[in-house]
Amino acid sequence: MSFPSTKRTQAESSDSEFDGHVIKRQDVNGHVSDSSSDEDVEYVEELEIPGAEDHVNNAKWQSTISKVVGSVVSIHFAQVAPFDCDPALVSEATGFVVDSELGIILTNRHVVGAGPFVGYAVFDNHEECDVIPIYRDPVHDFGFLKFDPKSIKYMNVQALELKPSLAKVGSEIRVIGNDAGEKLSILAGFISRIDRNAPDYGELTYNDFNTEYIQAAASASGGSSGSPVVNIDGHAVALQAGGSTEASTDFFLPVNRILRALDCIRKDEPVTRGTIQTQWILRPYDECRRLGLTADREQEARKQFPDRIGLLVVETVLREGPGDTKIKEGDTLISINGELIASFIQVDDILDSSVGKNIELLIQRGGKDLNITCEVGDLHAITPSSYLEVCGATFHELSYQMARFYAIPVRGVFLSSASGSFNFDSKEKVGWIVDAIDNQETPNLETFIEVMKHVPDKKRVIVRYHHLTDQHSPNVASIYIDRHWCSEFRIYQRNDKTGIWDYKNLAEPLPSLPEIPHEAKFIDLSIENKELAKLSRSLVTVTTMSPIPLDSMSAESRKAAGLVIDAQQGYVIVSRRVIPHDCLDVFVTIADSVILPAEVIFLHPTQNYAVVKYDPSLVKAPVETPRMSFERMKRGEKSHFIGYTHNNRLVSSDTKVTDISSLSIPSNIIPRYRATNLEAVGIDCNVSSRCNSGILADDDGTVRALWLSFLGEIQDGKEKVYLLGLDLTDLKPVIDLLRSGKRPRINIVDAGFGSISVAQARIRSTPEEWISKMESESENRLQFMHVTRVSYTEEKEKLLPGDVILSVEDKLVKEMRDLDGIVTSGEGPNKEQVLNFKVVRNGRIVDLRVKTVEVSETSHFAVFAGCILQTPHHAVLQAMSSIPSGVYCTFRGQSSPATQYGIASTNFITHINEIETPDLETFVKVVKAIPDNTYCKIRLVTFDNVPFAISLKTNYHYFPTAELKRDAVSGKWIENELNKTEEKSD
Repeated sequence: MSFPSTKRTQAESSDSEFDGHVIKRQDVNGHVSDSSSDEDVEYVEELEIPGAEDHVNNAKWQSTISKVVGSVVSIHFAQVAPFDCDPALVSEATGFVVDSELGIILTNRHVVGAGPFVGYAVFDNHEECDVIPIYRDPVHDFGFLKFDPKSIKYMNVQALELKPSLAKVGSEIRVIGNDAGEKLSILAGFISRIDRNAPDYGELTYNDFNTEYIQAAASASGGSSGSPVVNIDGHAVALQAGGSTEASTDFFLPVNRILRALDCIRKDEPVTRGTIQTQWILRPYDECRRLGLTADREQEARKQFPDRIGLLVVETVLREGPGDTKIKEGDTLISINGELIASFIQVDDILDSSVGKNIELLIQRGGKDLNITCEVGDLHAITPSSYLEVCGATFHELSYQMARFYAIPVRGVFLSSASGSFNFDSKEKVGWIVDAIDNQETPNLETFIEVMKHVPDKKRVIVRYHHLTDQHSPNVASIYIDRHWCSEFRIYQRNDKTGIWDYKNLAEPLPSLPEIPHEAKFIDLSIENKELAKLSRSLVTVTTMSPIPLDSMSAESRKAAGLVIDAQQGYVIVSRRVIPHDCLDVFVTIADSVILPAEVIFLHPTQNYAVVKYDPSLVKAPVETPRMSFERMKRGEKSHFIGYTHNNRLVSSDTKVTDISSLSIPSNIIPRYRATNLEAVGIDCNVSSRCNSGILADDDGTVRALWLSFLGEIQDGKEKVYLLGLDLTDLKPVIDLLRSGKRPRINIVDAGFGSISVAQARIRSTPEEWISKMESESENRLQFMHVTRVSYTEEKEKLLPGDVILSVEDKLVKEMRDLDGIVTSGEGPNKEQVLNFKVVRNGRIVDLRVKTVEVSETSHFAVFAGCILQTPHHAVLQAMSSIPSGVYCTFRGQSSPATQYGIASTNFITHINEIETPDLETFVKVVKAIPDNTYCKIRLVTFDNVPFAISLKTNYHYFPTAELKRDAVSGKWIENELNKTEEKSD
């Protein structure tokens, strides 16, 4: 056992600190005296108490932290549009007040973002105020937000003082911020390096460069970006910026250049930033020697900078920049304008004060001194401050940040949001450069705008483009110009006074050009059977472009083969996976040669097919109506499969029917269209598994069934697709009406059905007489139909889950098609249809009169706070037993107020500001009255019927309210923008 050591000391005549203890003069009795006399002075023994120094240290840290937290704020923000390498997002971060009088908050550049920003700050006492961005550095990871100090009424806001000189190796620090989404988190650490190169977060994302970073072990995480790094005296010595995912290492940005920028803003002066478009990297002396640094230059540098471990070496020189052809990769920087250089801060200081001037650089290359003169450019001039929105995509000039990765010139039209008409690749959204469009070169954004002004709506044009990661592979593609769904053609310009990106409309869409008839030639199938070979003339490609994510379906392009059922009228049947709703553009491609616009005529609510119509007069081609048989296919029957592969190749193979089964496609977690109550045809064919569409035909060319792709559930982030056949017999009533020139209408029993064995039916108390009847009348399968789900309905007399169906209209129900809906002409009002059901329920036979319903497709939706709201579509009704409201959120934008404040897809909105919103019409009327930039209270119910409430702040500048309705007569969708801010005038 060890004991504390003792130390004899003479009591001092005045108070002093000694090893963490305060020692006062004492008399022999231990009484404290303030006398300065040496009388009664005695030697006393003082124990060294273990941890006493730590206790004092901790007390001081506690005092410091209690003061610092009053300056730290939690920032809730949205980067509302994709810009440069930053995606649109909603997130949280940290900042801290650096000027309480002007209301300036310091945070990271990757928080402020290069593009449009909307956010608010929450102070330590939970007071909230709006913040606007007033500066974001073009390169370094810092930016400033501004708030109104008068809006903070219940606390005295104090600013933290920036002290760059206090960041030293070994210094104990605290990171005080909003760590991992927490309101306040305090993380401790020690500075281990102050001369680290900027961290590399990967390509095609924001990276700081040309600056030292401070390294420490503090284990900060998401949400701590922008936190102050303070010392024990409460001074901000660095700014939290990032960290390593593989180690407990954090990266802090020194505040030297931050302090300079803050001083400029305080003086209302521009923050000048210079560049010679060269990236430097700090290399240790041993590497510099290997690159050609001479011994005398090393000796000179070590003498001048004894605490530095190396010099700056050229990493990248951008082509066509001020340093191009003059500076080479691997050059070692010795001095600028005669000043010896060993740090990035020195370089920044010289460049920022020399914009538009020449500087003299002394570099060493291969052991030789070279004097180079460079003109310093304006870094702000090569940092985009505006962007274009057209055809559902956004564009701006290529930034220095992106060009630097590949040492290319800072010029070109950068596609910051590869969507809409410019959705080049569904997986790769960032990094595309548009080189030419409509056969005209587009070297810059201004030229691109002028070209786009003269491209008519709905025109297909050629675009040439490439990706930044592959400069050697130009791409050429045709795109469809959408200026009707995506009608905006706007230029947005950053305004650092207001924090808003002002916009102005550039041009109205030019009307589409009239369609011109074209000739097309079919190539018959390369098979001996000529009747089957000719079926290629009855198959076309149906493509849809869906710009709006309606009915919980993603906005994307889809394609599949369709069967022409009437060549004279232009009717085509295709899978409903391609046409989930009719708020989209449809095209029919004839013979892979002529692309024609089409319209949606009919959508079957349960059986996965749709009918579209094109104008046959616009194509001169031998399109043929095939022979069709409405005799049901049977198990074991031989057939011939003809289908389109995923790369649009027509293939064929002999096959036979292996199975005909009653089934429903499994439901998805988020309700969306799915096929139910089917009699699906299965075949034995290897080729069919590679084809998402096609037909089954007899040897004489008679079409017997469609081969369709069925949209299934999402598993592990991937969409499951089922491939099944659908007997033409099940389509006969619809086909007959279409051929007679009438639009079909279908009324269905809105319930889900499944099959059970005779044994299960007997367990459910099905009478033996009905079992005997089933056994005597069934030819293919012995089964009973039962109810699996019942869609939402207010009817009292209805089917219930578990019911075993015996008969409908006194006809024995043996298979799914016996429960098909009633198809009638769509002309005139829809007459109510009632069917007589006989079911087994709870061991008894029950007679029911069940009303059929006509499933309504979505014809009205609203856009509010960046989310799409609609009447609950059929898939929602199928999945729920009660509907909380007629206002259903089917989609929310990733950077929208809806996302920021907590509206989720599948939520129902029941009240706005305590006003009930039972339907979409009422909802639109209520939200029209909500002013811009104000909070409203919203009451919602989740899909699981859990009610909750939120407050949401409107932002009509970036997220205006609008509604779209389909006109009942013309069938066209009409947009009405309800509350929007005024655009900036020229």
